[in-house]
Amino acid sequence: MLRRNIRLRREYLYRKSLEGKERLLYEKKRKIKEALAEGKPIPTELRNEEAALRQEIDLEDEITAIPKTHIDDEYANATERDPKILLTTSRNPSAPLIQFVKELKFVFPNAERINRGGQVISEIIESCRAHDYTDIILVHEHRGVPDGLIISHLPFGPTAYFGLLNVVTRHDIKDKKAIGTMPEAYPHLILNNFKTKLGERTANILKHLFPMPKPDTKRIITFANQSDYISFRHHIYEKHGGPKSVELKEIGPRFEMRLYQIKLGTMDQSEAQIEWVIRPYMNTSKKRKFLGD
Repeated sequence: MLRRNIRLRREYLYRKSLEGKERLLYEKKRKIKEALAEGKPIPTELRNEEAALRQEIDLEDEITAIPKTHIDDEYANATERDPKILLTTSRNPSAPLIQFVKELKFVFPNAERINRGGQVISEIIESCRAHDYTDIILVHEHRGVPDGLIISHLPFGPTAYFGLLNVVTRHDIKDKKAIGTMPEAYPHLILNNFKTKLGERTANILKHLFPMPKPDTKRIITFANQSDYISFRHHIYEKHGGPKSVELKEIGPRFEMRLYQIKLGTMDQSEAQIEWVIRPYMNTSKKRKFLGD
């Protein structure tokens, strides 16, 4: 199993290393296509390669013309089967953190929770790969308050690191009748204001944690981005007065997330390439919005 994982990782890294060459070739073909479409002369730097490139262009269709990226490889099998998620915590978790993770287990369909114990991350990830888990979610805390969430896609990544703020669990709400029970139906997703390339990447990581819902399900999960803070909300809706009257009911938990790093690998790989990291002390960091408007 270990040799197989090493071989698959090498193949993935090799395909990723070819991306630069494929992108360069794609740009050359694009310039030739534009020149032919507009009736302009072929750029001088491409004249020696024109015959070979035009032959390749003739053989391509709409699907093969655009080069694939490592992002396509990461979620290539996402549509074939439902996600299978493992939830765990940092070591020696407090009672509030355990309660929060128990609630997250119901938020993510097909999730399983394990007690961390003395296990190291590399052992947990190897075990997850062997049992066909698609994602692992690790929750951190500071003095009993959940303050960090790591989502690592298996088998090769990516890994997204989020800070958690303003966590309110169902357990914190005294009036249990008001919030009702937690349904386990597959939820509809609302992903709001993820408009930049990084925003689309973040939305892609989040949406692949949930399977395809049935059209008539009444459970809704919202990830709403505002000023790079992602608000998580969990609702169910009822239509008491017909199709035009919709009543929303929040059932918790609720929290805000802030992305601070994406790595091209799993969380046990310290050598993995960093795709993006927040730079909070740059002069323009307060003005810039990385995920959306």
